[in-house]
Amino acid sequence: MTALPSPAGPVAAVPSPAEDRAESERLAAGFVRGDEESFALVYHRWAALVYSLAARSLGDAREAEDVAQQTFLAAWRGRHGYHAVRGPLPGWLVGIARRKIADAHAARSRRTELASAHAAREGSGVPGPAERPEAALDRVLVTQELRKLPPVQRHILRLAFFDDLTHVQIAERTGLPLGTVKSHARRAILRIRRSVTESSALVE
Repeated sequence: MTALPSPAGPVAAVPSPAEDRAESERLAAGFVRGDEESFALVYHRWAALVYSLAARSLGDAREAEDVAQQTFLAAWRGRHGYHAVRGPLPGWLVGIARRKIADAHAARSRRTELASAHAAREGSGVPGPAERPEAALDRVLVTQELRKLPPVQRHILRLAFFDDLTHVQIAERTGLPLGTVKSHARRAILRIRRSVTESSALVE
C-alpha cells in the first residue's frame, strides 16, 4: 500500500447524516475485505473528520497530520476487527483516532519530562560537554532538517526517536513492510547527518 496523502489537504467534506447509507455500508464492506480502492475512498471521505479531531485536541497541525496517518494505517491493519453490527465505520475510526490522540499527548508529556529533567541537571548554568555551542547548533539543524523530510520518513523517525519504537514496532504500527521502514529510516538519517555535517563545516 502506498503512503497516504496529507489529511490536511483537499479532501471531501465530512458526510452529513443524510448521506446514502447503502454507499457507506458498501465502502465498509470493501474496506474489511482488503480492497485498496475502498480504503482510498474511506480515507477520502473521513480523513477530514479524524484530522479535525486531532487538530482540536493537540493544537498542532503537524502532530494532527501524524495522528490521522496513524489512525488510518492502524484501521487498515486491524480492519478485520471492525463489525458493522457494533456501529458505523466513522465511529470506529473515531475510536481509533482518540487512542492515537491519547498516545500523542503521552509522548508529548514524556518529551516535556525529559526536557525538564535535563534542565534540572544543567541548573548550575555552566554548559557541560553536551551543551557546547556546536551541540546546540546540531540540535537546531536536526530539527530543521526533520521538517524537510518527506512525510513518511519524518513519521518513521518521530516514532523511532520520540516514541522509542524499534523498526519492528514501527512496521507493526504503520503497516509498512519492515524492509521499507529500515530503508526510509536509513535514508532520512543519512540526509540529516549530511546536512548537519555540511552546515557545521560552514561555521568552523
